[in-house]
Amino acid sequence: MLIKLVAFHLDLFYAWKKQFADCANVEVIDGDILAQEADALVSPANSFGYMDGGLDLKISQQLGWDIEGKVRQKLLDEFYGELPVGHALIVETGVSQFPYLISAPTMRVPMDVSNTANAFLAFKAILVEVQKFNTHKPRINSLVCSGLGTGEGKMSAEQCARQMREAYDVVLLGKVLTQGGLAGAVRNHQYLIGA
Repeated sequence: MLIKLVAFHLDLFYAWKKQFADCANVEVIDGDILAQEADALVSPANSFGYMDGGLDLKISQQLGWDIEGKVRQKLLDEFYGELPVGHALIVETGVSQFPYLISAPTMRVPMDVSNTANAFLAFKAILVEVQKFNTHKPRINSLVCSGLGTGEGKMSAEQCARQMREAYDVVLLGKVLTQGGLAGAVRNHQYLIGA
């Protein structure tokens, strides 16, 4: 699967370039995420699926105002109206530029998430959900994603890139944390949040 990471500022562009330098299936782009094309577009959402601010507002304007309704209906049907951070869902858009939208909350509601592992949890959820989706046809062979938690969430570019790479390694390279017990998990968490 091709993963296009689209940076809206150079700090994020260079942080991703550094973290994903050895990943042939990851393309880091400096530009407008909505000028790209891919099978799926990631919405770095809130847990309630409201898409009326930030990047989600631009996504709604580009894909159509019914996209929020599709996301919120799936939230109601499958998650009792709230998608926790660390989960993702996929809806059809009806738009050929991005046939699918992946909603992956980086925060429950708009807030500072700079001292959390939310970018890791969101990107891991995105990759896991695509793998599940791809057990059926049609498949998602490419996705485009912005920085996770770097806008309203105030997460630094370096922290976001580090967390997204860790999620990539866990899901796509199988580098699952299995050693070190709870102390190892705490060390990993501290690494993710930059402590």
